[in-house]
Amino acid sequence: MTKRLVTGLRGIEIGVPDLELAARFYAHTWHLAELTRRPGKVYFRGTGAAHHILTLTQSERADVRAIEFSVADVADLDTLAQSVVRYGGALVSGPAATTMPGGGTMLEALDPQGRVLRFIAGDRSHADTQSVKDRPIRITHVVLNSENVAAAQEFFENALGFTLSDRTRIMAFMRCSSDHHSIALADAQENTLNHIAFLMPDLDSVMRGGGRMNDAGYPVEWGVGRHGPGNNVFAYFLGPADFVIEYTAEVLQVDDTYRTGGPDDWKWPPGRVDQWGVGRAPSERLKTAQKTIFFRLPQADQIER
Repeated sequence: MTKRLVTGLRGIEIGVPDLELAARFYAHTWHLAELTRRPGKVYFRGTGAAHHILTLTQSERADVRAIEFSVADVADLDTLAQSVVRYGGALVSGPAATTMPGGGTMLEALDPQGRVLRFIAGDRSHADTQSVKDRPIRITHVVLNSENVAAAQEFFENALGFTLSDRTRIMAFMRCSSDHHSIALADAQENTLNHIAFLMPDLDSVMRGGGRMNDAGYPVEWGVGRHGPGNNVFAYFLGPADFVIEYTAEVLQVDDTYRTGGPDDWKWPPGRVDQWGVGRAPSERLKTAQKTIFFRLPQADQIER
């Protein structure tokens, strides 16, 4: 088995226009734990080992600042830096010690479609990792809309060492760990955020979380259901600033023996959009929100090509 440079999805940083409203939501309604604050930023952890999985940043509009990945060895960051440039990306900063909470050494890069990616090694992790009912453990995947999925897939495979798990008619599911997918690339007309998926301990927690969200005025926008690729149960919601967020559980665990599936492997009966076919179909509000949040690019003078 070839050594993976990127060993897992660590977290995401998003920009929100109302920082305090979003912070209250993710702590009290979504059930993350606020970890610490910096000027204009709030950091949250799940119940898993990752130091923090969500960073909220004060912003004039909703945007994505970066997707963060774990790297096992600091030396691998230099290899990643060379690989990113070789396959059409650009360097923003590092590898260098980061001032983010949790520490470690970080490489920040830009992929060919303008997404900011951070790779972090040597950061601190939490020892108290017992899962708690109805609380997210970690972020298990981020789905990205792409105007050229083939090119994006090629970059994630060749530059970052991801593996294609499945390709449906509209989406490529990519893995960097035992999770069936950590990144999925959706065919689209724009390079935007599709959604962020938070892993819950079990199906019961997804259901209870859905009820809690509904009670708080955030109805299920799609689901509850079970996906095909990944076999995970899901419920989708719109959080503050219309970020599409998902509670999920029972994500399929795979290894190098997994057979990569194609579109013919993932067909449903007419009108069906998941395995069960009993939950709510995606709302129009959800489908609109999945197209509207872009990545915030670094200043041009920060980018090394």
